[in-house]
Amino acid sequence: MGGAGFGGFADVFGDIFGDIFGAAGAAGARQRSNVYRGADLRYAMDVTLEQAASGFETQIRVPSWENCDTCGGTGAKPGTKPQVCRTCGGNGNVRIQQGFFSIQQTCPHCHGSGKVVSDPCSGCEGVGRVKRNKTLEVRIPAGIDDGMRIRSAGNGEPGVNGGPPGDLYVEIRLRPHDVFKRDGDDLHCEVPVSMPTAALGGRIGVPTLNGQAEIELPEGTQTGKVFRLRGKGIRGVRSNVPGDLYCHLVVETPVRLTDKQKQLLLELDALLKDPKHSPQTKSFMDRVKDFFQ
Repeated sequence: MGGAGFGGFADVFGDIFGDIFGAAGAAGARQRSNVYRGADLRYAMDVTLEQAASGFETQIRVPSWENCDTCGGTGAKPGTKPQVCRTCGGNGNVRIQQGFFSIQQTCPHCHGSGKVVSDPCSGCEGVGRVKRNKTLEVRIPAGIDDGMRIRSAGNGEPGVNGGPPGDLYVEIRLRPHDVFKRDGDDLHCEVPVSMPTAALGGRIGVPTLNGQAEIELPEGTQTGKVFRLRGKGIRGVRSNVPGDLYCHLVVETPVRLTDKQKQLLLELDALLKDPKHSPQTKSFMDRVKDFFQ
């Protein structure tokens, strides 16, 4: 088998986002005492910020236990069938009397199945299941965030003794981005600005997920100034409007200066000694002076 995908995605979200895989849901955990629902499986998927913002479709290969084709999941050799366990009488449980108390526990002979395979199937060695890889088509909705899960109903491990299968949970892991940091539906980024541009002001380009935008810097912009670009964030899976982009300005100090550049900066520094050019420095020095007095 293996490699068989499934389609027919539903548009309604279940679990956290819903059953977008379109598989049938489990009918119930148990039908009788020795019928058990299959275990759930988890698959971790790394996605980029761009993929999370726009959504995408992909395929994943997951290991899973499937009913043996040779024996049909019974575990018995074709032409034979499992026998009722004599220890528990087919109940899968036994009662042990300890003084005044009666304790029920899983049958040690059939391990809760209620049946014993005397002539095991060669294809699965009597287990009734075989491990295979299968390929599933997955649609990741736009706006999905780190830690969120998508449920694929019925694609977990098969149930025991005809029980319903478990589910597959795809857990999203958002990769770190070189430029942006995500905070819910909002994005944050640091934008370096040269000293002359910060002092004189002007228009500068800033990155967004959909291309470049521009912001207007006022004269005397300081490090830490934050500019908000409305609607330039991410539209979350439950949001009607996208979040915002916050640009944090960082005034960059020049490095590796030539002798001429250093001389020019010294001359400029001398011209800027007037406190009106450096109000924050004056305020800081006044507070320091008051502290020591």
